[in-house]
Amino acid sequence: MVSAIFHSPLEASGAEPAANLSPSNTMNNTTAQAETKRAATPKSLQKPPYDWRGLWLAVLPPVIGFGLLVGIWALVSIGTASSIPSPADTFAQAVVIFSDPFYRNGPNDQGLGWNILMSLERVALGFGLAAAVGIPAGFAIGRFEFLSRMFNPLISLLRPVSPLAWLPIGLLVFKGADPAAIWTIFICSIWPMIINTAVGVQRVPQDYMNVARVLNLSEWKIVTKILFPSVLPYMLTGVRLAVGTAWLVIVAAEMLTGGVGIGFWVWDEWNNLNVKNIIIAIFVIGIVGLILEYALIKIATAFTFEEVKS
Repeated sequence: MVSAIFHSPLEASGAEPAANLSPSNTMNNTTAQAETKRAATPKSLQKPPYDWRGLWLAVLPPVIGFGLLVGIWALVSIGTASSIPSPADTFAQAVVIFSDPFYRNGPNDQGLGWNILMSLERVALGFGLAAAVGIPAGFAIGRFEFLSRMFNPLISLLRPVSPLAWLPIGLLVFKGADPAAIWTIFICSIWPMIINTAVGVQRVPQDYMNVARVLNLSEWKIVTKILFPSVLPYMLTGVRLAVGTAWLVIVAAEMLTGGVGIGFWVWDEWNNLNVKNIIIAIFVIGIVGLILEYALIKIATAFTFEEVKS
């Protein structure tokens, strides 16, 4: 009778024995509840695990490639009896140059920053003129077969000509170094924009044009409502190619014309036998070109509608 009366509270309430409430069992129960809750959550609301492998693959190969470049550079600098500066000496010189990139000690002695800005200004002017002429010309050539047959032979003839071959023509016509450099940028930038825009117009589905003909749309509405949205990805590809070509050409053009610019700065440093600054300029030219191309790729991706994200 006594044993029947004095039951423990856990037994009276029907709870599990105290042994089942150990910390390890409690942790297992919590984990199981979390897994059950995660399984019950819709996949669209679940937070995906971080992709460490993707980050590793994105970071490691470029680091190894750049390290390989620096290693080969160091070996070459040792084997050439100091005619090629070492990476450490070049880095120290770069710190000095970028500590004051916008100094001015005269028209022919300016910091690297001013030279880069002047080159970018020439590229922007020449490229802008090429876009103003080349994109409408590409639309017209792609739209009308007569114009296509008229200008295709001329484009095929002039496009392979080296851009620097046009520089003397610019000096002869414009009587100045800056206009000649801008002319060279213009003539080398116009071909990619004309060709890519014309190809984009020619690849517009014929069904679209048939609908426009049935609706009796004006030529302006055909261009703005049908052709332009379809041709935009092709046009932006031409713009990206043109900018890359323009940045390549401006360095060589400035070496020949002189003045202020990254190309002239490289040539001036060669005349002073300052190889460290030439190597620094090579890296600067590559970085600026990479930034320009990356920005245009992002713009082109934003206006490309081939892939629809779910």
